[in-house]
Amino acid sequence: MRRKISIVIPIYNEVLNIPIMVHSIEAVFSKLDYDYNIIYVDDGSKDDTIEKIKNYANQNKNIRFISFSRNFGHQNALKAGIDLSDGDAVISMDGDMQHPPTLIPQLIKKWEEGNDIVYTIRLDTDNTSFVKKTTSNLFYQILNKLSSVELEKGTADFRLLDKKVVNVFREIKESDLFWRGLVKWMGFNQISIQYTAGDRVHGKSKYTYKKMKDLALKGITSFSTKPLSIAIYIGLVSSLASILFFLYAFISYHMGHVISGWTSIIIAIAFFGGLQLMVLGIVGLYLGKLFMQSKNRPQYIIKETNIS
Repeated sequence: MRRKISIVIPIYNEVLNIPIMVHSIEAVFSKLDYDYNIIYVDDGSKDDTIEKIKNYANQNKNIRFISFSRNFGHQNALKAGIDLSDGDAVISMDGDMQHPPTLIPQLIKKWEEGNDIVYTIRLDTDNTSFVKKTTSNLFYQILNKLSSVELEKGTADFRLLDKKVVNVFREIKESDLFWRGLVKWMGFNQISIQYTAGDRVHGKSKYTYKKMKDLALKGITSFSTKPLSIAIYIGLVSSLASILFFLYAFISYHMGHVISGWTSIIIAIAFFGGLQLMVLGIVGLYLGKLFMQSKNRPQYIIKETNIS
């Protein structure tokens, strides 16, 4: 009996890329001795993406779809596709052709060699902008220093998961999902392969700098309490500095040196006030995550699907 591979593809406003992706995956599996299905997860698209997928699903029994009631985010879309997958292994990838389908045979080969998780590392090219390279490097440096997981630079959401790993992932109920960190946190037998991203044929990237910043914060706060420890040290240093300033003022006063007032006071108030707000912000971020998790809302809502 042939084993099955499920391909999970979260999409948002990618109507023009769907035909290219479908034909590319079909071409890959026509040369492999595996059954497969493609699970498209429409994350509340505003264009005709879901209609396009339905048309393909009516013509091709290998195509499944999940349509959300609204936009729940890329990480939750991955979760939905993995939850409803039925393959012996699941491959997650983006639907814009930047995760090349031609790499699928290599992922499967590494899986057949006994690896439970095969993840990919994206290589920078000459076409990668300086800003993107810099922000990407900074993201991984900060994440690795502040969190309890170690991510290689360029780690992508293009990966293969064995069925036993998928079964564990289905049990994860976190409201703030960060798949790259969760994959490393899981353990199992893991191996990486490098790839060069393909060109986006249509549309533009959905990952704005704001979303990248939010993803970085999510990664750090999901796997570490170090920012809270840093906040404590900042508070201690600030307290020590204020004590030293008080001693300096006290000695200067008794030695007859009058300290000019307004400028130094305003600077001190602004400095320590800023530190307090920053520390409160860090604490508030963690409390906010606890608050959202305590609500126990579903990670996504499915409006319609052809998966029974």
